[in-house]
Amino acid sequence: MLSSSKITALQKQLVEQWHQQEIKNDFDDKGKDFFFFIVENHRYNFQLWHEEDKARREDMGFEYVYQAKRKIDSYNQKRNDFIEKIDRWIVENYSPAEKDFPKNCPFNSETPAMMIDRLSILSLKHYHMVEQTEREDIANELKQKCLFKVQVIQQQLNDLENCLEIFLQEIKNKQRNFKVYYQFKMYNDANLNPQLYQKNNK
Repeated sequence: MLSSSKITALQKQLVEQWHQQEIKNDFDDKGKDFFFFIVENHRYNFQLWHEEDKARREDMGFEYVYQAKRKIDSYNQKRNDFIEKIDRWIVENYSPAEKDFPKNCPFNSETPAMMIDRLSILSLKHYHMVEQTEREDIANELKQKCLFKVQVIQQQLNDLENCLEIFLQEIKNKQRNFKVYYQFKMYNDANLNPQLYQKNNK
């Protein structure tokens, strides 16, 4: 049985770990198990978060912001790739075949991996909001607002974790189903993005 609490605990651990030491980009696909895909999705969300911060720097010049934007584009594509891989793994290793579900089985538009991706982002948001409450250079009023937001984010995490646990159990028990819908993103494909294929045809 896949466990949503194990997923959120891993995400929390990795956020803390990656803020203490640089992420080594030496991950490989040898295992290709469920938690490998969880870690990779989380890693790209982590890198996205920090590049988004950099992209807001108006004092660093065009090149600095441009490089951040290019990394954001790349990391976001890879993040979405791993959302699909998580869902595909669940279908192949965990979910009963579609023909085994009852004919009128409720259908979920949001997939398990979409929920896992949201949990990943919430874990980052929680870490960074807690970080704000520990600053000594801000007014107490702002600190109190951040403390309130920490509580709300934690509640969101708890609620979503519980929803995911129920959903995974329902999938296993053939009480609810989902499908893997591929993103088919066009902007990174030189054959489908008009700005790219028109440039190449000149």
